[in-house]
Order: sequence, then structure tokens, then C-alpha cells
Amino acid sequence: MSRLTHDAHGTYAPPPPVRELVAHSADGATLHVEVHGPEGAPAVVLAHGWTCSTAFWAAQIRDLAVDHRVVAYDQRGHGRSPASELCSTDALADDLEAVLAATLAPGEQAVLVGHSMGGMTLMAASTRPRFTEHAAAALLCSTGSTRLVAESRVVPLRAGPLRTRVTAAVLGSRAPLGPVTPVARRILKYATMGAGSSPLMVDACARIVHACPRSVRHAWSAVLESLDLDHGVRELRVPTAVVAGTADRLTPVVHARALVAALPNCVGSTELPGVGHMTPIEAPELVTARIRELVATYTQTAGKIEEIKEGA
Repeated sequence: MSRLTHDAHGTYAPPPPVRELVAHSADGATLHVEVHGPEGAPAVVLAHGWTCSTAFWAAQIRDLAVDHRVVAYDQRGHGRSPASELCSTDALADDLEAVLAATLAPGEQAVLVGHSMGGMTLMAASTRPRFTEHAAAALLCSTGSTRLVAESRVVPLRAGPLRTRVTAAVLGSRAPLGPVTPVARRILKYATMGAGSSPLMVDACARIVHACPRSVRHAWSAVLESLDLDHGVRELRVPTAVVAGTADRLTPVVHARALVAALPNCVGSTELPGVGHMTPIEAPELVTARIRELVATYTQTAGKIEEIKEGA
């Protein structure tokens, strides 16, 4: 299980949840789930990416929980969800279904948001019964459906077999990340964030990523290396928006453009100049605004939001 090393008092610290629960996936894996915001409010479900945790969504949770019910969960092996021997895209889909079943009422719809591996989770689950029952709309942030290692620009070499092999070795390394040092922050910023990211942003991301156990990081890197979810994209029929940073080295904008072209019901694409892979932390207001737009447009909840604001 991940070591939770984020600063509990920092700007990017996650707020305390209204309640916590455990969801049980199809193979028996348990998932740590947090619920924020008022009961009965419009629902948003957040799925984080590789090596991250619910702490990654701190900015979105703080803003949205004023007038939305926000569900965030730790992917298996991340945060407070124990590691599992089963690591696959099917497991990601199973886990999302378990979270939806544990937190949403029958027939209740929500906007589902996925960053990086969390976006892949939505693609993997696109035909699942729980997904089709509960998904009103989706937001894909900094993600892709295939050729992740081949397209990655983390290693500064010309595209080709050599870069692909070196990238696979770097991303799949079993080496410990160690403590969050100035050198570690610089490396993480280069690999995952835009040049304009503030020191606070970089430190928040570093603390989250360094908390992920190296065995978990390695196990999921193998899944990402062989990823092929093009079929899941074609079946993602709910209204779906896409957000990507133009300086993203992990999942360059070529992935976002491919998603926009393949999605059956793409309702918007935003490319953020100079922003890297960590869009929810690097551009929190923009990502949160997109979520609010999807809720207002595709769920029957506008009146509820106004009621909650008036009663606050």
C-alpha cells in the first residue's frame, strides 16, 4: 500500500471526506473510496492515474464539493487501496464498476472523470453495465488508448525502436524513487509537467508519485506498455470531452487528437499551451470548469446546484 506523504496542511492537500468506505471488486480486491460534498447533490466520480491517489484531485474536490457530491477512489495498489496480483485493464473496469455500485443509487447518473490511467479506466469500462447505467458524460484528461510507450517523449531521443526500448525501461524501472529531493522534483517536473509549473505544484505531484510503491509502479507500467483500448474508445458513447497539455511528454497531444477523432460523441477538445501531463494540478480551474459544464449540460441537476448554493 502506498505511503501517504502529502503535506496535510499544504495548498494542494486533499480535504477531509464526508465519509469513507471500501468497495469490493470482482476479484475480491478492496478499494478505498471517499465521498465529499452534500448528499443529493449532482454526482462526479474521479479516477486518478498511474502512481497517483485521491490526493491528486485536491483542487477539484475543494471546488466541486461545495455543490456537488464528489466520489474519489484509489486505484488498486495506489493510495490506501491494497495491491493486488491482478493488474489489467479489465481489473480497472471491474474496480470502477464496484465504486459506482457502492456510491451511486440505482439509475443515478454522474459525470465520470479520468486522468491518464483513470481515463483508460473509463475506456476499459465503456461497455460495462454499471458504466452505461451511471455515466451521464465523461471527461478524459491527459490520456491515450494505445502506443503509449512508442509515442512518449520522456526520453529525449528521435522516435523509433531505440527510444521505445529506452522509454519502456525507464517507465518500467523497479528502482525506488526515494525521498522527495530537489533533484527528484526537477526530474519529475521534466517528465510530467510544463515548464511554468510552480514549485508548489511540482512538490505536490512529487509527494503523491513518490508515495506509490515501486512494485505497484512496475506492475502497472507493464499494463500501460501493452495497452490497446481503441475498441473501448469507439464504444464510449456518452458525451465525452478531452483535455490535454501541449507540453505533455508522457501522453503527447497526438493521443488526445486520436481520441477526438475516434470518439462517437466528442463534445469538446481543449489543448492547453505549455501544460504538461498533470492537467488537474497544473490547470485546476480549467479542468474543474469543464467538469461543471458537463454536469450542467448532461445531467438533470441544475436546480439542485442552485438550491445547494442558496442554502450554503
